[in-house]
Amino acid sequence: METTMRWTRALIPTHKEDPSDAETVSHKLMLRAGLIRKVTSGVYNYLPLGWRVIRKIEAIVREEMDTAGCQEILMPVLSPAELPRESGRWRVYGKELWRTKDRSGRDFALGPTHEEVVTDIARNEVRSYRELPFCLYQIQTKFRDEPRPRFGVVRAREFIMKDAYSFHRDEASLQETYERMREAYSRIFDRCALTYRPVEAATGAIGGSSSHEFMVLSDTGESEVIVCACGYAATNERAEGVVPPAGPPDEAERPMEAVDTPGMRTIEEVAGFLGVPPTRIVKTILYDADGRIVAALIRGDREINEAKLATALGADVVAPAAPGDIERVTGAPVGFAGPVGLSGVEVVADETVRALRNVVVGGNRKDAHLVGANAGRDFPAPQFRDLALITKGDRCARCGAALDSFRGIEVGQVFKLGTKYSDAMKATFLDEDGTAKPLVMGCYGLGVSRTAAAIVEQHHDKDGIAWPASVAPYAVHLLVINPRDAGPREAADALYEELTAAGIEVLYDDRDESPGAKFKDADLVGAPLRVTVGDRGLKRGVVESRVRKTGEKAEVPRETAATAIARMLPSLP
Repeated sequence: METTMRWTRALIPTHKEDPSDAETVSHKLMLRAGLIRKVTSGVYNYLPLGWRVIRKIEAIVREEMDTAGCQEILMPVLSPAELPRESGRWRVYGKELWRTKDRSGRDFALGPTHEEVVTDIARNEVRSYRELPFCLYQIQTKFRDEPRPRFGVVRAREFIMKDAYSFHRDEASLQETYERMREAYSRIFDRCALTYRPVEAATGAIGGSSSHEFMVLSDTGESEVIVCACGYAATNERAEGVVPPAGPPDEAERPMEAVDTPGMRTIEEVAGFLGVPPTRIVKTILYDADGRIVAALIRGDREINEAKLATALGADVVAPAAPGDIERVTGAPVGFAGPVGLSGVEVVADETVRALRNVVVGGNRKDAHLVGANAGRDFPAPQFRDLALITKGDRCARCGAALDSFRGIEVGQVFKLGTKYSDAMKATFLDEDGTAKPLVMGCYGLGVSRTAAAIVEQHHDKDGIAWPASVAPYAVHLLVINPRDAGPREAADALYEELTAAGIEVLYDDRDESPGAKFKDADLVGAPLRVTVGDRGLKRGVVESRVRKTGEKAEVPRETAATAIARMLPSLP
């Protein structure tokens, strides 16, 4: 990587104002500092400074993956449909999987992850238990057709990811590598100067028996993490807890009756119109679960956890049913579904519904609800499961204390895949006794481009980015005041050459711009150390250094400046 660059020869298109379409700090500052530029929704160019940051993060990742005993490979972005069809993910991934055809009409997909491709490598190359375990990784472009790309490169459609895959003869071997990879991830994020927390997570479309996500703490994070003082931590998709009851059930059941609720579709609208709390309403939500329509019931003040619902139904994927399917099953448009008279669909209910009496439910016709409905009398008692999305204020299932939460950006996730892919794709090895057994697998993903954004979220101030030294595009931002004067220009040029000769990464702002404009750009771009060469200081034989993170300034003798700067850099935050 080139260590030095003159601004007058570089492409660094900075902007003074925040872009109107940017929501988060990282998105705003990465655009303003000239790190990225949008190509289309969820797809970005990485400009020179941004690409340098990406390469710094990649170097850290490679060092730690190599140290952890992994070997780097490169797999294609495009893969034939036969592979995800074998695993079942051609269907499971749904619309997020970008499908295409070649000129012969054969189906292909852009890789959202590479489990199938790497499993194909293993099944073709591994024969014996003696070849196990091993771990392969790559740093590659991925593509997921996100329904709502947002937050810049945090949730993009095209992104840069490190994905690793380990292969084992048994669960004990997998556990050993799983822990080693968790430790490697901690070292990576420590070296990136991130404040993070590993938490239990749902496995999602990738599958497997268990998973942990590495969450970077950020108020603008898209994920909610549920935590307890006892040490429990999990994403809200994975979190377990106890939902407080809504109050004691009524002593006696009342008659059920229909009421007109014109245009009242949401829980808030129905509760306000009927004068009842949301806790006395049971909402009926229809889902498509692997192609079959099912109904899930939950108390009106709570939300369904779709990961829990999928587990309860034994489904790979659940998604809200299409409006046409809802009307076909219930006879009513969206907003009026209810369990009374509902037939031909499986019905499950969250535990919050079990003790409720005389509740309000949808009437399965437009502009109508039923009041005083009771399970077992007015509609068949459903199967009760834990389906609720756990939130702050619920009780910890382990110690009973009130749960708290924080927002986070997911930058990495590790999975125990087990034999999910090897069973489906017949990837086996011969054990000591000559028996063919399925390979036991682990998967370890890390968002490289997401990590860059997460660093900006945690390392910035009102003036711009304050890069940690480990990932900064340049270590030193050298600028000259009034370069039209020979004295400052020649002194700055000489210092630039001295720093270059010392192997120090320097961005040299040699533009003929005002000092104020240069200082603002230096703060925005965020190199750890700024060094200013100006006529005033040179008259006293010094140049000025300023630490970006702390604002600490010092005067350094010009003659020994290169040596002094080299000594400063290792101690910079």
